[in-house]
Amino acid sequence: VYGSFTSNVDMKSGAPAFGTPEAVRASFGAGQLARHVGLPWRGSAATASNTPDAQATYEFLNSAWGAILGGVNMMLHAAGWLESGLSASLEKFVLDVEMLQMFAEMFQTAELDTKDLFETIAEVEPGGHFFGSPTTMARYETAFYRPLVSDWRNFGQWSDDGARNATERANGVWKRVVGDFEPPPLDPARAEAVADFVARRRRGGAAPLS
Repeated sequence: VYGSFTSNVDMKSGAPAFGTPEAVRASFGAGQLARHVGLPWRGSAATASNTPDAQATYEFLNSAWGAILGGVNMMLHAAGWLESGLSASLEKFVLDVEMLQMFAEMFQTAELDTKDLFETIAEVEPGGHFFGSPTTMARYETAFYRPLVSDWRNFGQWSDDGARNATERANGVWKRVVGDFEPPPLDPARAEAVADFVARRRRGGAAPLS
């Protein structure tokens, strides 16, 4: 696997910057180099933002599109990263998962049955609408991508429900996932071995897990 991890720096501070136009072009070049040597390419989708805000979102999207359009085969560091990889956020992780799921949905093969299409059109008389048609009623739950975080309600409905922004909603998502988590069955001997390994690593100077 050809792995690349490159970007420019902030010339005012020397800090690495991600999701920049230069980083996107570097991804394009890395993809070309990987294909030149005949290897699959590992890319990433990082951000230099220090908090899960609008900057984190557009830098992630810039990085992700750079990797995707560059022909990435495997993407690491694609969820949760902040501060150029020096910190992470569970809210950012959830927001990134939402965007990654949307990417996956975008690249699904579109299926079109022309016979079904014309029959669906014929179901509705001129001047009518398709919201109540048999085809719509049969497919409305599965026809479109269902978001993990996005709120598509109007302003009034959103306001009445607490006016929470995307980061606040992502906070609720990860807390619900963690709260609902049930550990899978694990042999007690293996659990004890893992706990012993962690304890030995901590005594040896490894960073604590908490």
